[in-house]
Amino acid sequence: MKSSIKISQNEMLNAFLLFFVIHSAQIGVGVQGFQRVVYQDAKHDAWISIIIAGLATHIVVFFMIKTLELYGSDDLYGIHQDVYGKLIGSLLNATYLIYCSFAFFSILRNYIEVIQTWIFPGLSTWFISSSLLLIVIYAFTGGLRVIVGVSFFSVILSLWLLPILTIPLEYSTAANLLPILETKISSILKGAHSMTFTIIGFEILYSIYPYIKEKEKVKKHAHLALLATTLVYLSIMLISITYYSEGKLLKTVWATLTLFSFISFPFVERFEYVAVCYWMLIIIPNLCFYVWAAYRATTRIVKISGNKFVWLFSFVALIGTLVVQSRTQINTFNNEFAKYAFYIVFVYPIFLYLIAVVKKKFTTKKEQEE
Repeated sequence: MKSSIKISQNEMLNAFLLFFVIHSAQIGVGVQGFQRVVYQDAKHDAWISIIIAGLATHIVVFFMIKTLELYGSDDLYGIHQDVYGKLIGSLLNATYLIYCSFAFFSILRNYIEVIQTWIFPGLSTWFISSSLLLIVIYAFTGGLRVIVGVSFFSVILSLWLLPILTIPLEYSTAANLLPILETKISSILKGAHSMTFTIIGFEILYSIYPYIKEKEKVKKHAHLALLATTLVYLSIMLISITYYSEGKLLKTVWATLTLFSFISFPFVERFEYVAVCYWMLIIIPNLCFYVWAAYRATTRIVKISGNKFVWLFSFVALIGTLVVQSRTQINTFNNEFAKYAFYIVFVYPIFLYLIAVVKKKFTTKKEQEE
């Protein structure tokens, strides 16, 4: 089980950067309004659903790392071809390519909708989409190290947003959290399932693992990133439950952004405008990592240069943003994507690990017999 990826020393990344990669990949457009979706299922116990979803990510990443360790320095696409053979492996790589493309499109289209709803309702979709795609193309052509650098600064420069969200606590009611565990366990688990669209992103580990220098430190930084993400979502959910009434939270599409609308300073009256604009810095790493993962999958299927791929990919994404226009279409796309994402991100890694272990034992036994 040798690696089929040749990586120069200049392309390698320090393990601590994995924290910023995974954390920035998980924090995106979903954080702007995940509360309503989870609250619909779990009610005031929605914060427990967040914890369960966070624990699930730790379990899945554990199996991801175990699978990657079996192959030393190969990525998911090489593992597919080794475990299933070239034909089926290529089909699975194509499936993952489609998944990354849909994830990219979902993030892009949702952020465009937020901009048009909150700040520039008259600004055309094609203009916003083209502007964002040009930034992604610029970052992508700079290489993985540039993308990782963007994710690093995305996390560091966004730290100030979370403390500001605590301002509404002055008007919150802690009694909204009581009684604890009143909701059925099945509803709480359903709420955790509803977090799928919001909390995915950590699967980028499958693609970036070969580029990490200190493989022995991957577990530590990956799990720390997952913990940080879970704490962010848990904090925002607790603030939202205690601040909003039940009816208000169920009707608020972008609950996190609406929290910003209640915050004002002497020098900035409409602070939500600042938050929405600043959010571009948060979603750019999301977009860059997914297009990069899609490119890595494509290179295992056909030969294509990075420049040609990113321009073609961006053109298709631009057309997609013009086709999917209404809120109903966007919401339907998000729901359908989340259904498939759950199986690809949370179920399949465990299955792949079991298959890879069996394949390794079979291969080792066969080699010993020979």
